[in-house]
Amino acid sequence: MTDLEKARQMIDEADREIARQFEKRMDAARLVAAYKKERGLPILDTAREQAIIERNREWIADESYRSYYVPFMENTMALSRAFQSRLMDGMRVAFSGVEGAFADIAASRIFPEATTVPHKDFKAAYDAVISGECDCAVLPLENSYNGDVGAVMDLAFFGPLYINGMVDIGIEQNLLAVKGTTMDQVKTVISHPQALGQCADYIREHGFDTIEAVNTAVAAQQVAEWGRHDVAAIASDEAAQKYGLKKLEARINKSNQNTTRFAVFSRTPKSESPKDSRFIMLFTVKNEAGSLGKAISVIGSHKFNLRALKSRPARDLIWSYYFYAEGEGNIASDDGKKMLEELSTCCDQVRVVASFEKEITL
Repeated sequence: MTDLEKARQMIDEADREIARQFEKRMDAARLVAAYKKERGLPILDTAREQAIIERNREWIADESYRSYYVPFMENTMALSRAFQSRLMDGMRVAFSGVEGAFADIAASRIFPEATTVPHKDFKAAYDAVISGECDCAVLPLENSYNGDVGAVMDLAFFGPLYINGMVDIGIEQNLLAVKGTTMDQVKTVISHPQALGQCADYIREHGFDTIEAVNTAVAAQQVAEWGRHDVAAIASDEAAQKYGLKKLEARINKSNQNTTRFAVFSRTPKSESPKDSRFIMLFTVKNEAGSLGKAISVIGSHKFNLRALKSRPARDLIWSYYFYAEGEGNIASDDGKKMLEELSTCCDQVRVVASFEKEITL
């Protein structure tokens, strides 16, 4: 047998083994796809993929092979994602609004392989997941300029769903009008209250009247249907394209770093991981002097840092409140379990709705 024949035999043997391991890897990818679909998790996890590549490249003993191994792994992971996407083609993601809404844009970015399903409001989108009509819902939780979306926080407290991911998405607001409209013709702007708040300075400078809409894309849709030159919508580029509107001015929101945090709600919680470093907890305190202070002290005594603590009215009782807390630390750890146990002495209700590694920016 010649050296060439020996080399080809070695390649054939390696290829057979690679084929067997490829099947094994894709079997695992199938399980991952099922897990992610059930819990409303995106397919792409850039940080994990990079960590795997960095770890695995050290397994290559011959350094001259390592630079070739990295693209081999990147291609393998791309194939795995493509396979998962095909398996998740039937995934349905609920959002509030109509096509072209920022929530629709967010849902499409987080789950590019899924079908996004519009609903009339936040509760309808949330309920679609409870009923099983949709696999998960992508709802806005907070805007960096205009604050919390209280209605979604209330759904998180009063409802049964879990938050299995937090995604930050940059928002650009634009002034949209029917074709042929000029700036001097516009007297009124219509949009969602959050968008109107984000563009308050611009609206004030131009002396526009305002009309509230349930959604930015709904506002664009209404302007297109009305066909009037005196009314413009504040909405996204996608909404302009969807409804055939002209962009009079771009990026009219006050902050150039206008970002909305979207929460992914699903029926099943994500499995706890030692890598989880963030959590969201909702609780009510006993009607006793010092209860809130004691709860905060308990959280700190177990070395958990509160990044945010917000109060919201509890609708069942007048002048009663629940608290929304975002913390740093692994709540599934022993310290986390002890903290939750101790909180029960000063809290009437405690519910952990999210535990995750970090937020994703898209």
